Amino acid sequence: MGTVKRLKITEKAIDLVRELKQEHGDLMFYQAGGCCEGTQPMCFTKGGYYPRLNDVNIGPLQPFDFDFWIDRDLFEYWKNAEFELDVLDGFGTGGFSLEIPKGKTFKINYRIFTSEELEQLEEISRYEH
Repeated sequence: MGTVKRLKITEKAIDLVRELKQEHGDLMFYQAGGCCEGTQPMCFTKGGYYPRLNDVNIGPLQPFDFDFWIDRDLFEYWKNAEFELDVLDGFGTGGFSLEIPKGKTFKINYRIFTSEELEQLEEISRYEH
């Protein structure tokens, strides 16, 4: 199993996720591939969103152990990148996401892995029915 993780989280995002967890219980994240949902990550109560066939789980989001699902096509585009969950003040395009009523929106910062990191990436799992 690889030692390089695909998913990280900023301290600011940790604080918001902790607050949402206190209010809503266990959570999950989904990042869609565009169109109506945009490409911003959305936060739901655990089980509040059902991944599609072959969507990719790049989690768990630590330190919470929450699943973080990515649209299968978006993952193919960004499969050589680190995803860092961050948060901004303001409203994004994910209108159903739990942080929206707080005047916040989650976002992803991307960083392309080095060739050495790519060799050490941890495995991903795909959603299958």
